[in-house]
Amino acid sequence: MTSPLLAVLLALALFQIKHFLCDFVFQTQNQVRAKAIYGHLGGLGHAGLHAVLSVPALLVLTRSLPAIAAVMFVEFVVHYHVDWAKARLDSSQGWTIEDARYWIAFGTDQFIHQMTYLAFVYVLAT
Repeated sequence: MTSPLLAVLLALALFQIKHFLCDFVFQTQNQVRAKAIYGHLGGLGHAGLHAVLSVPALLVLTRSLPAIAAVMFVEFVVHYHVDWAKARLDSSQGWTIEDARYWIAFGTDQFIHQMTYLAFVYVLAT
């Protein structure tokens, strides 16, 4: 890949595709329910899948195995805790898809995930 801009755009596109697949295609109802229980395998598995499926985007930006492993670890930790916090908030407040605050929390959750991808690309591309 000769163009750094092309690499950044490709990595971001791959992160977007990965995020869509993990959060909206592959995610099970068990994982959704389990996210509010800290340490439950459903939430851990969901975050782990996000970390593993980030590898194609990371390989566009670097071939450094330590850098890839570090970003995967950060992805796992951040994704897990953002999802857990959002699920706990929904649960503690009794929010459902009928509540405007549910959608604000959902959008905030998704926004934080997207900002982590921008941070990963920035760190690895500079």
